[in-house]
Formats: sequence, structure tokens, C-alpha cells
Amino acid sequence: MPVATSRSTDVTLPEGPFPHVALTAELRFETALPYGVCLAFPSRGPGGGTIEWYFGRELLDEGRRAPVGDGDVLVEPGPDGRVLVTLSPHDGRAVVSIPAEAVAAFLADSFALVPAGTESDHLDLDDVLARLLA
Repeated sequence: MPVATSRSTDVTLPEGPFPHVALTAELRFETALPYGVCLAFPSRGPGGGTIEWYFGRELLDEGRRAPVGDGDVLVEPGPDGRVLVTLSPHDGRAVVSIPAEAVAAFLADSFALVPAGTESDHLDLDDVLARLLA
């Protein structure tokens, strides 16, 4: 059974219409998906639910110190002890500002479960295939 860690934190959307209004997001990590992390938000749209973005754990780690990424996700250090995650789906763009200390604590928890460089030891290809085909 996969082991997981998560951390809830208040984030802001500095380029949104209400840049100083905080909303709760969750950073998640599962040992069954050792290369990735999930950033999840409550949906404000009809039906509720959550919006989940999956991207590389290494991208989040490196992005705390210098801008990294291309395509759908860019991570970079932000002002005032924040980490900025830019999400660019096909129909828009959102910048999420996360407290750097929350990102660092979350990553420390994830690296305690799966140390850097040992990800392939934790990869269960049967589980990954089952998730992809579900």
C-alpha cells in the first residue's frame, strides 16, 4: 500500500482578481508516484470538487532557488518568502503563491519517505499502469 504525506497551506493568486485573498491548497506526495507531487485546490465551479495539478517533485524543489520548468508548469522563487508556481493549461494561466516554509516542510517530509535518487526503487509500474488505464 502506498505511503503518502500532505500539507495544507494558505496560498494566494497574485495575478487573479483578488490577489490578497487566501485559499487553502494542499501539497500531496505518494510513494507509489515517487517522481511527482500534486497541488490541489477546492473548485469554485459548479459541482465543487478539487482541481489537481501533478508535476515533478524535483521541479518544485529546484524552483525554490531558481526559475525552472517549461510547458504547463514553471516554479520560481517569489517575493517575501514565497514560491510561485505558474500553471498554464491550454485555456489560461494561473500563478499560485505558496509560503516557502510550507514548500520546504512538505519536501522534507517527501524526501524522508523517498530520498532523492531512490525514486526508481519505489516505482510500482503495475500500479502506475493501472492508474493510467483507470
